[in-house]
Amino acid sequence: MRIPILKLQDYLLISIQTEIDDKTAIQFQEDLLNKIREYGTSGVVIDLTSVELVDSYIAKVLGDVVMMSDLMGAKVVLTGIQPAVAITLIDLGIPLKNVPTALDLEQGLYKLHKELGV
Repeated sequence: MRIPILKLQDYLLISIQTEIDDKTAIQFQEDLLNKIREYGTSGVVIDLTSVELVDSYIAKVLGDVVMMSDLMGAKVVLTGIQPAVAITLIDLGIPLKNVPTALDLEQGLYKLHKELGV
């Protein structure tokens, strides 16, 4: 299974609609980084509204995706983080201190647009 990555202008939009396993998470990481390189995108919105729980490995991959995207010049905004996911990310010490968040995809796009000063 692959997580769809949509291109909208200079941004990539990802809406994770199901719980993901380790293999899907790694595939998502590779797919996203390849799309950032391919399109030269400046921003990414990852919507987690449908994700109710994450395990330690998925949380680590998510943190890694944010850092890797940043290294490639793409700002990431996380949207729709459920309370249990937020608790897991904090409990595991996933480094998301400077990562903008928003309640929904629309607000995430607005925040990304504002972050990039476009």
